[in-house]
Amino acid sequence: MKKIVGIGNALVDIMTPIPDDSYLNLFGLPKGSMTLVDAGISGQIKEVIKPLKSTLASGGSAGNTLYGLGILGIESSFIGKVGRDEFGTFYEKDMIDAGLRPLLLRSDTQTGTAVALVSPDSERTFATHLGAATELDKSELNTGHFRGNDILYIEGYLIYNFPLVEEACRLAKENNMLVAIDLASFNVVNENLDHFKEIVNNYADIIFANEEEAKAFSGLSPREALDMLSERCEIAVVKLGAEGSLIKRGDEVIKVDALKAKPVDTTGAGDLYAAGFLYGYMLGLPLDKCGLFGSILAGKVIEVIGARMPAQKWAEIKKMIKKIETE
Repeated sequence: MKKIVGIGNALVDIMTPIPDDSYLNLFGLPKGSMTLVDAGISGQIKEVIKPLKSTLASGGSAGNTLYGLGILGIESSFIGKVGRDEFGTFYEKDMIDAGLRPLLLRSDTQTGTAVALVSPDSERTFATHLGAATELDKSELNTGHFRGNDILYIEGYLIYNFPLVEEACRLAKENNMLVAIDLASFNVVNENLDHFKEIVNNYADIIFANEEEAKAFSGLSPREALDMLSERCEIAVVKLGAEGSLIKRGDEVIKVDALKAKPVDTTGAGDLYAAGFLYGYMLGLPLDKCGLFGSILAGKVIEVIGARMPAQKWAEIKKMIKKIETE
């Protein structure tokens, strides 16, 4: 079976449902976005949400995707940096429990956190303090992290550390790996468009983007953006939320419906879609089945708070996937 290694910001998610969007306005957070904040602002936000009910989970975009792949039985590794603190230990244990091989570097800086504010309409907005995650340096990567793997999965949030992303891609290609990248968030694409285009044009084999990210990258409608992206890689995927997803490889275009779900929180939907899609791809299944697996994982994760699902949900997912695999 094929193997995958992911690289991303190792963050502990602090999932917090908010009663209204005034919490976003208080800190100038664009709804539905990921905004990087410093330690001071992160501390202020945590203080404001103290009276609200929060839950903790190991997270980060690539971490979520690799977590899903690990539970589905794919041999998966994750490269990231955490602090020598309780959050760092928690993060590593959570990865191991999911069946992953964590390739974590340690720092004296505190482990990064992502405060996820979940609006009443299920939209989530992240205020992220990267902490130790931002200290991951290209000099700390070596060919041993990549050798023996078939795919490198990169979260687009890492684009702020462009030399790191470029070095990871270079080492992956040296080891005859495919590179899959998720475009992260529309505001991140807007702020780093030139760097994204460089990575996409020079290294990407599989690209995941939602419609806002695809528009930020291309300036086009979802369908037109799909065509543009597919000219630059082997497989392009544009996710359309409740409308499903579009997939294109060469001249093959597939529309996949979303799973009917009762949304509670959209955190992790894109990350888990990528996990389901890559699971099917690594098994060599047709693109329509890959897309269906993505829809299943995305549809199930939005029915819970955060990107971690209970065992019962995973049992339902595996049963649905197994049925589709054998059809």
